[in-house]
Amino acid sequence: MPRVKFRDKDVDLVARMMRAEAEGEGNQGMLYVGNVIVNRAVADCLDFRDVRTIEDVIYQVQGGNYSFEAVQKGNLFYNPARDNERRLARQVLNYWRDYPAKYALWYFNPYAPCPPTWYNQPFAGQFKNHCFYEPAPGTCDSVYV
Repeated sequence: MPRVKFRDKDVDLVARMMRAEAEGEGNQGMLYVGNVIVNRAVADCLDFRDVRTIEDVIYQVQGGNYSFEAVQKGNLFYNPARDNERRLARQVLNYWRDYPAKYALWYFNPYAPCPPTWYNQPFAGQFKNHCFYEPAPGTCDSVYV
């Protein structure tokens, strides 16, 4: 059973976002980004109470900007998905989860050492240039399902 309901167009959205946000970090880095996307779709807490679909997650606006920089900057996100990224996207949509993004709802590239918190959320781990953050204990039980 998939972690979240999805359609073929959702596979392409996730694939395009994974590539745009983490192509330089290889398949593993792209899987971690995909993991965060799926986590946001299943999390019913914090900034993600009103996002239930992959499309909601990808195009979510917070503070007047898209949550994912790739949507607003128009880089690789607007190129067609490739077979490899679609395969990886199906993996995360169906079942794949791993640290440091297993329960992460946020990630970013600080271009410096990862801070111990990000918007008061604890550091979960780092993969190459991206720092991953999961919700503080007791604030988002739904992401741990």
